[in-house]
Formats: sequence, structure tokens, C-alpha cells
Amino acid sequence: MKKILFVLLMSLEIYAGTQMCSSGTVVKLLSDDNKGSRHQRFIIKLSSGQTLLIAHNIDLAPKVSSLKKGGFIKFCGEHESNAKGGVVHWTHHDPNKRHVGGWLEYNGQRYE
Repeated sequence: MKKILFVLLMSLEIYAGTQMCSSGTVVKLLSDDNKGSRHQRFIIKLSSGQTLLIAHNIDLAPKVSSLKKGGFIKFCGEHESNAKGGVVHWTHHDPNKRHVGGWLEYNGQRYE
């Protein structure tokens, strides 16, 4: 029993807060989250068919103002798995230099 529990906990750890760099197509633009730190939010679909919510902190990095549905975007950030596919955040630099910096790249411009 202890061994099974250990394996389950280890697998949860692998999927919680894993750095992920990939690319996908924007399938839905969502309203910005303006509670607390402001975040630009949108959903992308990876080539595998998996969908991800991107939550890009626009207090720490520039907003991707030209973002459009159907656009191709590259990203690097921290992935948190959930039942809907997951969320990617930390798509910006860390001003305190304690966390791996992330970024978004759209139409040849990098936002970090």
C-alpha cells in the first residue's frame, strides 16, 4: 500500500508545476482576469489535440494585443494539469529571479 501511495504522489508531482515549452493554435480568446495580478487569458490547442488555458501575467510582461483566434503561438511556462487539459502560467520573467522565466512568441515577437 505504501508503495502504491508513493507512486501516486510521485506521478502527481511530475504533473504539478512542470516547465513546458510547446506551440499551438489559439482556439478561444477569453476576457482578461483583472483580479489581483492581471492576466491575459486564452485557450490553445496543441497538435496532439490537447487544449490548454494560457494565463499570461500582463503586470510583468507585455500583453499580446494582436492575438487572434486561429493564430499560431509558441510558449514556455509552468504547466499545471487539470481535467480540462491544464493551465500554463509563468509565461514571463521573474523580477525576483527565483523562478524559471517563461515567454510567449507570436508573429515573430517575444513577450516575456
